[in-house]
Amino acid sequence: MTDALDAESPRAADSPRVSRRALLGGALAGAAAATVGAVLVGYDSGRHGTAPFAPVFTGEGLVTNEYAFRHPHTAGVRRSTDWVVTSGSLFAARGAGWTGAPDTGFTGADSAAATDSAVFRLVSRRRDFGLVSVTTWVRLKPPVTTPGTPSQDWDGGHLWLRYRSPEELYALSFRRRDGAVVIKRKVPAHGARAVEGGDYATLAEARHTFAYNSWHKITASAVNQFGAVRLELAIDDRTVLRTDDRTPGSLVLPGGVGIRADNTELAFRRFRATPPTS
Repeated sequence: MTDALDAESPRAADSPRVSRRALLGGALAGAAAATVGAVLVGYDSGRHGTAPFAPVFTGEGLVTNEYAFRHPHTAGVRRSTDWVVTSGSLFAARGAGWTGAPDTGFTGADSAAATDSAVFRLVSRRRDFGLVSVTTWVRLKPPVTTPGTPSQDWDGGHLWLRYRSPEELYALSFRRRDGAVVIKRKVPAHGARAVEGGDYATLAEARHTFAYNSWHKITASAVNQFGAVRLELAIDDRTVLRTDDRTPGSLVLPGGVGIRADNTELAFRRFRATPPTS
């Protein structure tokens, strides 16, 4: 298994890359570029898109899967107006979104033979979430392993904010096999590591666990402040991590929101992305 919070899976990293938006017109380099990046962190990215996002799951069965992502024009594929699955399968079950039982294998159009959700990657079609707070209720089963996905510390559930491409995003880990909660920033890899899809940098880490097989409320937010992007993670209305990312770059601008799961069966409901209340 090459996928980690430090090396994105090739299956998750092969989506068409979203080009970085120029911070200012023209060529900037050295200290001037750093200065521009720092100034733009104070920019209110919430103006780019504050309409609430609250998808619902009706009926039962497959919503969309990685096959639809790779073969969108093939007859019989399931495409969602709200979600893109770059790895794994998304099902509707009792009003919730669900990964299905995690395994590895070819999903085909209907995910009947395999879910491939041992590596599950879900992102919104909308990419206009700048100043944003995501709240959802999640239920996870204890992590498993498959022949292709051995046990890793990061196995569990994670929320994505400011998803600009598989190589540029924030990942907020709310339940990992090792009991850690972590906030990471991902940027494109360079040189020999470029084939891995990106590099993660840990911005904050602590210890916090909750019970499997029961519902828990997760809230994650990204708010631009002058000179920083403030990131917060709360579990069951208790803030467990807060940090300021002061690295200049395109993550000051809006992106998608989503969910990642590794070796973990995960259900989520009442997913909602809105501007923060404070």
